[in-house]
Amino acid sequence: MDPVSVVRLERRERVAVVTLTRPDRMNAVNRATLQELDRILTALDGDPGVGAVVVTGAGTFCAGADITELAELDGPDDFARFLREFTDVLARLEAHPTPSIAAIDGVAFGGGLELALACDLRVASDAARLGVPEVKLGLLPGAGGSQRLPRLLPQGVALHMLLTGAPLGAVDAHRLGLVNALSGEEPALAAAERMARELAAGPPLAHAAAKRLVHDGIALPLAEAIALEREVVAGLFGTGDAREGIAAFRDKRTPTFLGR
Repeated sequence: MDPVSVVRLERRERVAVVTLTRPDRMNAVNRATLQELDRILTALDGDPGVGAVVVTGAGTFCAGADITELAELDGPDDFARFLREFTDVLARLEAHPTPSIAAIDGVAFGGGLELALACDLRVASDAARLGVPEVKLGLLPGAGGSQRLPRLLPQGVALHMLLTGAPLGAVDAHRLGLVNALSGEEPALAAAERMARELAAGPPLAHAAAKRLVHDGIALPLAEAIALEREVVAGLFGTGDAREGIAAFRDKRTPTFLGR
């Protein structure tokens, strides 16, 4: 399969919209999907014209890994290689300095939910469902799901999802903090794009620093994390964006951030 046909990148002003385009397979993730996602993230690296990224799917978000392709893998070692490819792409998305939003319509199951978890924020339509049903196959999520879920949800809720495979409805997911915003009956993509445009108008250096502080700081003892915060925020104070933000506040005008 031509990898160009499985993921589409569109630039809409300062927002990059990344769409999984295998609607006949409910956007199931295969190796071609991972290769194309990796290529797109490479294309977005250091692109000053992109201030936010939205990840979505055609028709539905993503039903998980492509079971047909997984059935053809040659034992645990081959499966481990697939999981390594998957986790590497998701780690790259999570570490990308540009804020990312998953726009979840339909379902985000298994690897699809793991993709959404690697995004910084999640917007879902009220009818969306999110889950990790791998246990019903005698498996568990292997691309970060068992580790990212309990960092966002109460441990008991995360364990219940992992042990039973039962999904959460979007309204409950929002109440529990897994979803940041609901779009109601409106498509999640429309609401996510509005949020992305707001982010794209913000200070890119501060956004990148916020991601670093959250992802790196959570693994540190509190005193070390606060020292890291002090170092990073002091560095931001010397940037042109900070000078512009302070000047705009004093002048009662909208700031123009340039990422320097």
